[in-house]
Amino acid sequence: MPITKFELSLRQERGLLWCLAAVQFTHIVDFMVMMPLGPLFIDLFRISDAQFGWLVSAYTLSAGVFGLLMAPFADRFERKRLLLVAYAGFALATLACALAPSYAVLMVARVAAGACGGVISAMVQTLVGDLIPFERRGRAMGFIMASFSLATVAGVPASLWMATRWGWHVPFGVIGLASMFVWVLAARWLPGFHPPVAAGAALTAWQQLHAGFAEPNHWRAFAMSVALVGGSFCIIPYLTVFSTANVGITNAQLPLIYLCGGVATLFTSRLWGAWADRHGKLRVLQALTVLAVVPMMAVTHWGPSPLWAYLLVTTAFFVFVSGRMVPAMALITGAAQPHLRGTFM
Repeated sequence: MPITKFELSLRQERGLLWCLAAVQFTHIVDFMVMMPLGPLFIDLFRISDAQFGWLVSAYTLSAGVFGLLMAPFADRFERKRLLLVAYAGFALATLACALAPSYAVLMVARVAAGACGGVISAMVQTLVGDLIPFERRGRAMGFIMASFSLATVAGVPASLWMATRWGWHVPFGVIGLASMFVWVLAARWLPGFHPPVAAGAALTAWQQLHAGFAEPNHWRAFAMSVALVGGSFCIIPYLTVFSTANVGITNAQLPLIYLCGGVATLFTSRLWGAWADRHGKLRVLQALTVLAVVPMMAVTHWGPSPLWAYLLVTTAFFVFVSGRMVPAMALITGAAQPHLRGTFM
């Protein structure tokens, strides 16, 4: 039966987090696998680096546009139902990527996947904000963010291996089929949750959207999110292209970048979450933001060097740049009132 307030035991919280992490894992692998496949797509479709950039950006731009269109209605639906509908669309769109015969068709499929992926990401974070108390939300976000690390450790290297062995279509097919399996688990294990409606029951869709934009604290959270994500994703999509062109890394060595970074962040993301709950989320975010500047500058100015030296730099980049998102998302989910959280996210 859907719940309307915090009623989860610690055991139920763990089950919730495992389920959301599985959803996030498939979603993140699907997004991330495009970036290391860059050199392959550029050669296969005979496209420029800029066109490849649009192929990556199509996902996030679509997520942003459809997220905005969905915002006025997000708090009108039961959270689990909305997540499952979006996740089903994501699985089908990913399978469409696997069947895409050309650059143009692949672009359309990525737009569709992004439209669903944006809602998925928002609902995962919203459910954590709804159901996990703030004093434990740092650890919860650290656990969810560990799915990003697992994606880099297992998902991306495995996808690259499959693409090299059987062609680029295969990883998307596997992700789509895996998403269908996770969908069944999510439908079985996720708790239903009706958003609080006492303060927003009489609002029209336009009024709901206006209420989300009218809150000054939301704008501060929006600005922080844009700065964090914009700063890192000016670099991440082109990391493989830069590595092969400027550092001398071969295509066969590219999975090591994600493997080393993923193994490290698999442990550190949960560490940052625990520290955020213990020492203060804002303080940990400030420290990680300052520390992240060093590997961000290093990885964008690196030249030819031994593989081990470059792996130290890229691993530090993943540890600190992705680490910022753990305390940041714990803060951001607390920036909205409960009846506006879905709209805000």
